[in-house]
Amino acid sequence: MIRSMTGFGQSGRSSGGYRLLVELKSVNHRYSEITVRIPREWLSLEDGVKREIQHAVKRGKVEAFVSIEKEAGGSKSVEIDWTIAEGYRQAAEQLRERFGISDTLTLKDMMTLPGLILFREAEQEAEPLTEPLLEIVREAASIMLRMRETEGDHISRYMTERLEQLDYHRREMVSAAGQAVEEFRSKLHERLTELLGDAALRQDDPRLITEVAVMADRSDVGEELSRLSSHIDQCRKLLSADEPVGRRLDFLIQEMNREVNTIGSKSNRLELADRVIEMKAELEKMREQAQNIE
Repeated sequence: MIRSMTGFGQSGRSSGGYRLLVELKSVNHRYSEITVRIPREWLSLEDGVKREIQHAVKRGKVEAFVSIEKEAGGSKSVEIDWTIAEGYRQAAEQLRERFGISDTLTLKDMMTLPGLILFREAEQEAEPLTEPLLEIVREAASIMLRMRETEGDHISRYMTERLEQLDYHRREMVSAAGQAVEEFRSKLHERLTELLGDAALRQDDPRLITEVAVMADRSDVGEELSRLSSHIDQCRKLLSADEPVGRRLDFLIQEMNREVNTIGSKSNRLELADRVIEMKAELEKMREQAQNIE
């Protein structure tokens, strides 16, 4: 089953007094690119998150948003900045001496001074949160992969329909190409008969046969149609493969487009030219979809 490179997954839970939340968003990209956005104080967990995503995603651009927040009722500590406290005391003494103020600095006054009393969260330890966080990442990745597989299934069916159309046009081309030489022989003979009258060439005249042979060689598209058939079969196999196939599909589409262009340049029949236009339209539809296959 092929996978799309577009997907979203989210998971969260509470652990150790913290609320953990992980969101994964993936879009198409030529290679594998993973970006983890995590609070600065938890950067030590970033590598583990990235490794878990790499196990699940082989190609595509993935953004991981990790939220780690202290739950209500978490423990806090109260501290006094003694340096600031001493500074305030000295400043009060200087003011009293300079301006003759008799008032004193009370405990109540000092409790309201900015920066004197500090409230700190309890020390954060990353290790107790490591395994719960990685489990959440795996859950979010699993949800994202299911979404990528669902979309990949739609793309696979669409691509299969396009391949059926390509193969239909190819078969019609095989039939039309086989008739082209005989039609050219008949038209050339008729034209020469009109021009030469009684001196017209016979059907088995060596000069007529030579001209027909040269035309047949120049306009022969048998090899291109054979390679086109092989490429179509390879694409069908890739669409049922259980591995990343996006790059190989993109390559085969380019090769099929090259074969179709060659057929168009060799062919001088209107029917074949019309088929070439139809096939190029189908290949362009496939190319657009292949850009989003892992």
